[in-house]
Amino acid sequence: MRIQHGPRVSPFAAGLVALAVALFAIYAAFIHKYPWQNPYELKAVFANANNLALGSPVREAGVAVGKVTSIDSEKGSSASVVTMSLSDEGRPIHKDAELKIRPRIFLEGNFFVDLKPGSSGAGEVPSSGKIPMSQTFSPVQIDQVLGVLQGSARQSAQRLLQGYGNALNGKPRPGEDRLADPSTVGQTAAESLNDSLDHAVPALRNLAIVNQAFLGTEPHDLSKLIDSAGRTSAELARHEGALQDLVTNFNTTTAAFADQATALRTSIRLLPEVLVSADSALLHLNQSFPPLRAFSREILPGVRETPATVAASFPWIAQTRALVSPAELGGLVNDLSATVPNLASVTDQSIKLFPQVDLVSRCFTKVLLPTGDIRVEDPPLSTGVENYKEFWQALTGLSGESQNFDGNGSYTRFQVGGGSHFVSTGQVAGGGSSSVQFGNAIAQPIGARPARPAVRPPYNRKIACYKNPIPNINGATTTSGP
Repeated sequence: MRIQHGPRVSPFAAGLVALAVALFAIYAAFIHKYPWQNPYELKAVFANANNLALGSPVREAGVAVGKVTSIDSEKGSSASVVTMSLSDEGRPIHKDAELKIRPRIFLEGNFFVDLKPGSSGAGEVPSSGKIPMSQTFSPVQIDQVLGVLQGSARQSAQRLLQGYGNALNGKPRPGEDRLADPSTVGQTAAESLNDSLDHAVPALRNLAIVNQAFLGTEPHDLSKLIDSAGRTSAELARHEGALQDLVTNFNTTTAAFADQATALRTSIRLLPEVLVSADSALLHLNQSFPPLRAFSREILPGVRETPATVAASFPWIAQTRALVSPAELGGLVNDLSATVPNLASVTDQSIKLFPQVDLVSRCFTKVLLPTGDIRVEDPPLSTGVENYKEFWQALTGLSGESQNFDGNGSYTRFQVGGGSHFVSTGQVAGGGSSSVQFGNAIAQPIGARPARPAVRPPYNRKIACYKNPIPNINGATTTSGP
């Protein structure tokens, strides 16, 4: 069986297709632009763009983000309009962007456009937008620099260079290095500068560490620092008067420090010892923070209850205020104020009274009361009770005996008649001989305890009562007889 095939492409048509593909590949490889692409273009007005050429690179932070596509003259001026094609890596471009024409390194040759895209708050420049000449900068050429050095300016530059050379190589005059470091005395500025290079390596190393620290520990730390510094500077600019006052006051403060230079020098010399003591104090303070933090956590419930406690105390405070009002305790205090001096006088006198009361109390507790607790053994008349009770019982019996009275008053009557035993009372002191009373008793008297002493016992005021021994009541003698 025969297989049917479609129409075949002619060799001529195949060659045209292959030629078109090859041309497209070559265009894309060398031009880096495809027909369907619409690249972002940026125009900038430069005062002088003679150093640029078509294809000069456009760099942002050292990275190529585009190239110059055309250089045209600005209508009505000598400025040039540079058109640049930028990739997406260089976008967005803001309205406050700045562009500078800078020379490349020697091996690269030619110049490039240094692009700073601006701040995000300024708005984005649309494609084919134009940056004004106020935001662009052209390089200064050597012929422009040399053109300035004409006549007196060149002579001034020569004198400047000669003076700088003398400053580096000239020996110090007498007295000029009086305050200099001993290691640099007598050296020229160039020699001292060479000596400083010995310390450059550690200084630069430390500077690199500081710069690394300035970058921060998290992304965008440096940008946040710069942004904060910008806001701080803006606030300082907004309060220019206050900043001027700050500078003036700082100058006054510095002058005051200068007047007290000796005291300040002494303070600085003592500062290390103070810092050592402060370090120890701060160490103890730091050690006290954990217990303080725990105490703070524990006291929080009580602090939360404090408002309710204060609110609950308001009625008590109201009652207390009413209690101390003039109608209550306040008036009472006013009434008592007249008695306070007398009370004070009594208090002063009681200081003298209390020691005497103490002596009397000791006499009672150590002598009189123990003596009253003794039982008198006087058979057959012993009662078996304490003698202080017998004393009160005797008074009661005596009061019963004294109930009889006549016109002369109460009296005690003793019935002594009718017995064979003759008794007498003896002569009563002060009564004379007629004071002796006689009688006949039924029974022989058994005597009296204790016997009346012939003389009164001695009384010594120098011995305190409580220091006397307890008397021996049962050791007293008994009197008997007619």
